Amino acid sequence: MSTTVTHPVTTSPLVKTRGVERIINGQFVMDGAGVRINRVLTAPLQRRLDPFLMLDAFGSDKPGDYIAGFPEHPHRGFETITYMLAGRMRHRDNAGNEGLITDGGVQWMTAGRGVIHSEMPEQNAGLMEGFQLWLNLPASDKMTDPWYRDIPLEEVPRFTLDDGVTVQVIAGSTHGVDGAVQRAHTEPLYLDLEIPAGVTYEQLVPAGHNAFVYVFRGDVVIDGKGVPHTRMAILDNAAGADGVRIKAIEPTRLLVLAGRPLNEPIAQYGPFVMNTQAELLQAVEDFRAGRFA
Repeated sequence: MSTTVTHPVTTSPLVKTRGVERIINGQFVMDGAGVRINRVLTAPLQRRLDPFLMLDAFGSDKPGDYIAGFPEHPHRGFETITYMLAGRMRHRDNAGNEGLITDGGVQWMTAGRGVIHSEMPEQNAGLMEGFQLWLNLPASDKMTDPWYRDIPLEEVPRFTLDDGVTVQVIAGSTHGVDGAVQRAHTEPLYLDLEIPAGVTYEQLVPAGHNAFVYVFRGDVVIDGKGVPHTRMAILDNAAGADGVRIKAIEPTRLLVLAGRPLNEPIAQYGPFVMNTQAELLQAVEDFRAGRFA
C-alpha cells in the first residue's frame, strides 16, 4: 500500500514565526550493551520540552558501534518511537510479540503499565542509522495495557511540494495530510523533512506546543540563526507565533517535533517514568516481582 500524497492541501503563509531559543549539541553516550549514541534531548530538558522525554540519534557504518544492541530491559509509563533511516532493528517482548523495523520504518510502542523487551540490530550492508524518541504519557494512561505497532516505510504518509520539499508525516498532521499515528493527549507532530538548497519551508506549529528541530543532514537558518547538522534547535514560545520558517543552506534533512505539554510532575528512574517517587518505587518492586506481563 502506497501512502504517497500527490496533491497535499496547501497552507497559508505564517503570520509570526518562532525563533531559536537555544541550540543544543547533545551528548555522546553508551547505552544498551554498548551502543554509541548522540543523546540530543537529555533529562534536564524534559520540563522545557514536555511532553518529550528523550531523543537519541544513532548512526554508524561500523558494526562494533551498535551490534550488541539493547538486550532485555523494562519500561513503564511512556511511549517509545523508533525510526530507522537505514538498517534493521528486531523487537521482542515478554508478551511474545516480535517485529522487525527496516529501512524507513517506524515502531511505536506504548509501554503503559510495563513491558520487558529487547531491541537488537541486524546487519544490512553494515549501516545502522535512526532515532529513538521517548514521549510521555499522561497520568491517566501510565498504567494502560502495553501496545505496539510496526509501521513500514510504505505506510508512512509522504508528499513532495512544488518547491521540491519532501515531507514524511510520522505523527500529527500537516498540509492536510494525517500522519501514521495520532495521540489525543500530547498531540505530537513528528516530521522528517528533506529541503533542497536555497529553499525555505514553513511549518505551522500549534500555539502552546513545545517544539524543536534536529538537523541531521546539511545546515539551515531559522529566523536568522544558523543551525548546523547534528544540532537541535529549541524553538521559542513567542506569543502569537503560529509556526517556524526554515531555510536550507545546502541540501538538508531534519526532524521537526512539537507536542502539547502535559504539565504534570515527572519522576524518572532509568526506564521508568511516572509522576511520583512512590510510583517509581512501585514500578521497581513490580518489575523485580515479575509483575510486568
